[in-house]
Amino acid sequence: MKITKLTYLFLLLTVCIQAQHKGNYNQDISRQNIATGNAIIYGQSPKHITQNLNPSSTIIIDVRALQNVKANTYTAIFNVSQIGKTAETTNQLMNDRISNIKQELAFKGISEKDIAIDVISFVPVYEVEVTKKLFSKTYTEVPKGFELQQNIHIKFTKTQQFENILTACAKNEIYNLVKVDYFIENIEEVYKNLQTKLLALIAQKKDYYNLLGFKLDDYNAIIADQKYCYFPKDFYQHYQAYNSISFQALNKDKGITEVKKQTSYYYQPLSYEKYDIVINPSILEPVVQIGMEIKLHFTPKPKEQKAKPIVKTEIKHKYYVISPDGNIDIKELNTTI
Repeated sequence: MKITKLTYLFLLLTVCIQAQHKGNYNQDISRQNIATGNAIIYGQSPKHITQNLNPSSTIIIDVRALQNVKANTYTAIFNVSQIGKTAETTNQLMNDRISNIKQELAFKGISEKDIAIDVISFVPVYEVEVTKKLFSKTYTEVPKGFELQQNIHIKFTKTQQFENILTACAKNEIYNLVKVDYFIENIEEVYKNLQTKLLALIAQKKDYYNLLGFKLDDYNAIIADQKYCYFPKDFYQHYQAYNSISFQALNKDKGITEVKKQTSYYYQPLSYEKYDIVINPSILEPVVQIGMEIKLHFTPKPKEQKAKPIVKTEIKHKYYVISPDGNIDIKELNTTI
């Protein structure tokens, strides 16, 4: 009896753990979604349709490879804006903020040489001054101060350092993170590795067709290939996980007050279902995805036709001359004239 209870408890925990893996990104709870094709959320499984095979005299070898590459270096770009009454004051306030960031990051292993400043604009700011007269008003723009806008580029090598960068910028009232760029140094080696893997796979497929009786040496081949590189910033998707039904409002007979729903973002890399080779498939953090594809079309060579012997037929024409007395005279026709 104890074993039965333990088994039941284990199965219950297993179901709970498996349910947690689904996540919230597709849990948009709405009855409208059932009518528009999202009923899979409520238990209906999709039907996976297998494509019908169409035999053809053309042999197609299409191979794809993908490699997940962790970046060697990263560059975080922050936008900062500073205003002041004078140009000197504005510039000094900006320099103080940046100097504080450099000092704090120096203790975290990010040196000053890894920080670059990109000046975007430095312009005066005007306000409208109203001058009242007896029968009219005059609106005049007068200088109010100056605005300095810069981008701070911070280079780092470990993703754990990004938290320190955010903290240092936040302490100096810099919150506008523009983007984070990923850089890899050995991209040529990555492409070479993918090419080697694909060539080996193509050789295996050729051996497979030869075993089936198709000698590819008797086929004409044409080729097309491509390579590509995708960065994480292009693969972030968003969703909203919420339930807008308020039972408390119904019980108290009060109206429902809508609140702003938080938008969540998640990293969705390329799916592996269309790739024959995936290098470093298990990833923990966003990576650079580098791919290559080679497509070969083999069409049968036309059969050689043997030349037929030319048979020359000569016809000698003859005339038969019959005289009045009944004698027949045979003469050959000269065709060379």
